[in-house]
Amino acid sequence: MRLSSLDRKLLRDLWKMRGQALAIALVIAAGVTMFVTYLSNFDSLRRTQEAYYDRQRFADVFASLKRAPQRLDGRIAAIPGVAAVDTRVVAAVTLDVPDLDEPARGILIGLPAVGQPRLNAPVLRRGRWIDPRRPDEILASEAFGTAHRFEPGATVAAIINGRRRNLTIVGFALSPEYVYSMPPGELMPDDRRFGVFWMERRALAAAFDMEGGFNDVSVQLMPEASSREVITRLDRLLVPYGGLGAIPRALQFSHWVLNSELTQLQTFGFIIPALFFGVAAFILNIALTRALALQRPQIASLKALGYTNLEIGWHYLKWALAIASLGTILGIGTGAWMGGAMIQLYNQYFRFPSLEFLLSSGTTVGAAVMSLGMAALGAVFSVRRAVRIAPAEAMRPEPPVRYRTSLAERAFLQGRLTHATRMILRNLERQPLRVLASVTGIGFAMTILMTGFVMIDVMDLFKDIQFSFVQRQDVSVTFVEPVSARALHELKALPGVVHVESMRAVPARLRFGHRHRNVSVTGLPQEPSLNRIVDRSGEVVSLPPDGIVVSQKLAEVLGLSVGQTVLLELLEGARPTRSAVVARLVDDYLGLSVSMEREALHRLMREGGSLSGAYLQVDAVHMKALYRRLKHTPAVGGVALTAAALRSFEETMAQNMDFMIFLNVVFAGIIAFGVVYNAARISLSERSHELASLRVLGFTRAEISLILLGELAVTAILALPVGALMGFGFSKWMLTAIESEVYRFPLVATPRSAAISALIVLAAVAFSGLAVRRKLDKLDLIAVLKTRE
Repeated sequence: MRLSSLDRKLLRDLWKMRGQALAIALVIAAGVTMFVTYLSNFDSLRRTQEAYYDRQRFADVFASLKRAPQRLDGRIAAIPGVAAVDTRVVAAVTLDVPDLDEPARGILIGLPAVGQPRLNAPVLRRGRWIDPRRPDEILASEAFGTAHRFEPGATVAAIINGRRRNLTIVGFALSPEYVYSMPPGELMPDDRRFGVFWMERRALAAAFDMEGGFNDVSVQLMPEASSREVITRLDRLLVPYGGLGAIPRALQFSHWVLNSELTQLQTFGFIIPALFFGVAAFILNIALTRALALQRPQIASLKALGYTNLEIGWHYLKWALAIASLGTILGIGTGAWMGGAMIQLYNQYFRFPSLEFLLSSGTTVGAAVMSLGMAALGAVFSVRRAVRIAPAEAMRPEPPVRYRTSLAERAFLQGRLTHATRMILRNLERQPLRVLASVTGIGFAMTILMTGFVMIDVMDLFKDIQFSFVQRQDVSVTFVEPVSARALHELKALPGVVHVESMRAVPARLRFGHRHRNVSVTGLPQEPSLNRIVDRSGEVVSLPPDGIVVSQKLAEVLGLSVGQTVLLELLEGARPTRSAVVARLVDDYLGLSVSMEREALHRLMREGGSLSGAYLQVDAVHMKALYRRLKHTPAVGGVALTAAALRSFEETMAQNMDFMIFLNVVFAGIIAFGVVYNAARISLSERSHELASLRVLGFTRAEISLILLGELAVTAILALPVGALMGFGFSKWMLTAIESEVYRFPLVATPRSAAISALIVLAAVAFSGLAVRRKLDKLDLIAVLKTRE
């Protein structure tokens, strides 16, 4: 295959400008890398999720209740739209794990004696299935077993219905219900202190006095069925049996977290690469404009030889497409490598039988279309402008630039500037659009860095507020069932307990108009001291004597405002329905909370001083003795440790942040280098005659380097505050984008974040400046001066 004359010219031009071409290609490659990394992970997770859900028959509707007879499952199956029903026994237990001093928590799920459950079937990963003739055999979640290095045959003690029982792990499994497994009330997964277990149904039912009954329902819907209608009918059936309100799959916690991550991946996969491609288009436009200006005589000659405007335009457009193609190839390769690394992070938090990185053809084609399209967009205007010049006009050199006194000189520095400084200021002032493009590009590099470091600041503040101002307790204890006020005295008598603060939590359905949401109404002292309500401004909230305090996020979901009356359907005890006034909204950090003064909640429930749990402040010297007592206390259903939650949070954040900061530094460095290097090379090509003349007139290399690199330094300094503002704004947008019903993060940016970001950007600028300085030192003075302007 023979190349045409124009194609050979194209290759020669690209080789001559290989440094600039590579710098632009790297910026495009960074955008393609982000596109491929995010969207390939999105595609891999989505495909794995759909296949896993389908294979293990993941339910569409979930409901918990106190106890219902087994015969009720027939009535549930008769609800219009229901395709399959699975009823079972599920119980929360306290665990005594051999290698843990503190108590752990677990969930026991009943399995049929023969075959697999109709819905939410676990996947056996190691070991064997439980033997129904051996009631103490269990399957354990694979993550729990891995965290403790258990093998089949290991034993775990559990407090089951008030009695200690040794359970033998015979296998390890996964479940579509617990793809994301997090202990109740915690911020992050903790596989050492929380596990999911499966036990033969009859043995579990007998242990909890539920023979012939169930307390958990899963429902699969027909393809066209309305989940809202099925939930309404199911709730009516379960009300007499202590139903706690059915929820659709969309609100099932594990599924909700996974879907939120998928949404974020898809959003970031389009927004962030688009910013990279935009910067690349800017650079391409400027570089090609200058290249075409230098080739005006060649364009005129090509026209004289009979080439049409379309042929010449396509020739120069291929210049941009060739660079974009190189960037696309590099980006797809790097994106595949980074996507594989990122999928390993997801494997630590989302538990699938097999989650592997998949680079789909759709993603690669999409990356190529976006990169080539933006490159063409960046080049087309400069190409169109150049090829429309008449041949006679193109044969003449560009008119010389008219220099005049700069604004800085006229304002207050007249006579105080050196000749080099005046040259720098005048050259910057005569090319405002190019300076603006460079400032924007370098500012975007600073934006990427600022976003990463702001997230560290955000997480540090969130951690400090959550574990220093909100959760001030050392231990949180929840009971299997509400207990009388006498339990408060027993808690105070436990080893090392310094202070106890009791709480009452009642499951409820909060209704306002046609909207509703299942929540837990928490009763606290009017001025809680251990587990406090703190809004994002840092204000500690006191509870009013009447009315409820609602989280701002829940108010947005239901359309609530202060002073409005809502309906509280309390789902415990006599299940009363009460009206309550919204006394205050709290812009808090976690969950959808409803709080009220503890005695007011007792009045609503028409009960005495019942407790659902308590927060304990404990002398660290007696902590192990307290753990031993809590492990053997039958009424205790769960124990949460603030120190363990803090460690889990810090470990998780450290892993994620290290990866993110690495990416930010690499990509910000690429952008800063690409922008500055291209600006410097363009300036060098434009001013080589001028700089060579100055050398002949006696200027030293250092002095002419100061003229050229001084422009870059001024541009970089101007870009730093712009980048800091852009970074702050982009961080705010990102925090808003990831805000959810589970997490809300405060926006904070410390001077340290801006300073570190600025130093990294300046380092990239200095590196590109040194690369251009080498070109300047090799300037052939005689050859340059012989060149016709």
